[in-house]
Amino acid sequence: MTIESDRLVSVMITVYDAASYLAEAIDSVLAQTYRPFELIVLDDGSTDGSGEIARSYGSALRFAQQKNAGLGAARNAALDLAKGRYYAFLDADDRFVPDKLERQMQILDAEPEIDMVFGHVTEFVSPEIDERARALLRDPVDDEPWRMPNLMLVRREAFHRVGLYSDTLRVGIGVDWYARAVDEGLKEAVPPVVVLERRLHTSNNGIRHRDARHQYLHVLKQSLDRKRSAERSTQPTGEA
Repeated sequence: MTIESDRLVSVMITVYDAASYLAEAIDSVLAQTYRPFELIVLDDGSTDGSGEIARSYGSALRFAQQKNAGLGAARNAALDLAKGRYYAFLDADDRFVPDKLERQMQILDAEPEIDMVFGHVTEFVSPEIDERARALLRDPVDDEPWRMPNLMLVRREAFHRVGLYSDTLRVGIGVDWYARAVDEGLKEAVPPVVVLERRLHTSNNGIRHRDARHQYLHVLKQSLDRKRSAERSTQPTGEA
């Protein structure tokens, strides 16, 4: 493996019917101050022309598509294509700040024991949202720490110690993966710098699948069950 490929970051954007926002997401990756990276765009069965937007970028990215299978399955399909030693993820409606990858790689270089780096998020209400739709949204946060895949830069081997994303959950997919990462003992850094601009709009995954919010409880229960199982395995079994 060459020195350059040792430094390669695979950035993966998954998109489902986000044609209005996808170009901004792609442009935010192409504007990164860090090199080298590869950009993979995985279209999860969009019906609104998202695929055509991705294709218009030509060789600046690698494009693939599949039948609609959900966010977790789409991220896993993108991972099958990734060649980098480091992974970063971005939803098609959000944006990286220009020096996201550069700042996070500096931390991974300086602290080899760190497995994954997050950062802070700033949210904004998408400008096309009218007042009635705005009332459905919570207030955006500004410069807050966040531990979700859209902010993460993670070493490839550390990611795969945790495993792939759930392809059965409709919501809480990032929460589930992070909980498993904590249980696995991955070491993290959360520097106080904004690395992601997150868009609030009426098609956010949590709003689109609000009927599946009970799955957050399922994610929490699984995490608690893993902790209890680990505690039981470390308890003494009694005197011989």
